[in-house]
Amino acid sequence: MTKPLERVLFTCGGTAGHVNPAIALAQLMAEKNPQTQFLFVGADRGLEKDLIPQAGYDFKTVHISSFHRSVKPAEIRHNLISLYNLTRSPAEARAILRAFRPDVVVGTGGYASFPMVKAAAKAGIPTAVHESNMVPGLTTELLEPYADRIMVGFEACRAHYRHPDKVVVTGTPVRGDFFKMTRQEAKAALGVDDGRSLIVSFWGSLGAAGMNRAMADFLALEAAKEPFHHIHGAGKSGYGQVLSLLKEKGVDLAAHPALQVREYIYDMATVMRAADLVLCRAGASTISELTALGVAAVIVPSPYVTNNHQEKNARVLEAAGGASVVLEKDASGQALFQAACTILHDADARSRMETAMAGLGLPDATERIYQTILQICR
Repeated sequence: MTKPLERVLFTCGGTAGHVNPAIALAQLMAEKNPQTQFLFVGADRGLEKDLIPQAGYDFKTVHISSFHRSVKPAEIRHNLISLYNLTRSPAEARAILRAFRPDVVVGTGGYASFPMVKAAAKAGIPTAVHESNMVPGLTTELLEPYADRIMVGFEACRAHYRHPDKVVVTGTPVRGDFFKMTRQEAKAALGVDDGRSLIVSFWGSLGAAGMNRAMADFLALEAAKEPFHHIHGAGKSGYGQVLSLLKEKGVDLAAHPALQVREYIYDMATVMRAADLVLCRAGASTISELTALGVAAVIVPSPYVTNNHQEKNARVLEAAGGASVVLEKDASGQALFQAACTILHDADARSRMETAMAGLGLPDATERIYQTILQICR
């Protein structure tokens, strides 16, 4: 008989892709046992300090920060602070463990995971790490010797670990609201159900300025005949830029109702569910959503990330046949428009891409992670 989990500590941070899987897992655990207590631990400056309290969970911090490779004076000063943080974070982690007394510690990525998971392992507390990228990040690499289990999104990830016996393929959690509608229901809800395909594009914050310029060219090409519906999320900093560029090209969006430029796609679950083709980066959360929904994609991996992990993510999808990869140096508006037309004008090819993408996704990822954690706690 497995002992119920009464106290669970999650440690994560840096990006929403690290925080959201932990929140999804906590929500499932609370459904299984409403008496379970949760504590989240992250960095004092990360995105997690806002996302986790907003989700209603207790949150504590450890002093931990990244290391930069530049030799500029400001970067050297940053690295000295990070080095100091490394010396004091273990004591902070041990104090949190003594106060909370967790049954298990689960790390889902970000620098804060390192001191917490390592301290827990040394204290004999069961530990698990979830890595949402195709290749392990630095934190996961450092924690591999300590964690009882490394949970990954895809079978192809296993080859990148020194201890493959510790690796369990679970998938990455995707929010439940992505599955509340069929594609046709989502199209109807958005008012894009007139038979034309829907393109959805978004690029995040890293390198978005260059991609937004390309999308302005893309939208101008579409405006000639409006062959597709298109929803583009330009981001807060890019929204005005795209509108200005379109104006320069003589495109008035008011005259082209099939083309939408939004500052932010707040209804992302509905929009992604309705999409026939997605143009995007290759962050871990996006990859999980694409494979869960089985949506064809043209992916331009960000070249500005550590260890070029986005291209490695994207190449796995490309090798399976679910995505077309275009490097940013080649990602002009014309090239992206041509890639989109090639896919959307060939129904059989797009169907094969959708089938390949869906074949990479694992259903019930959150439940799989939960069961893996129960196993290490026996």
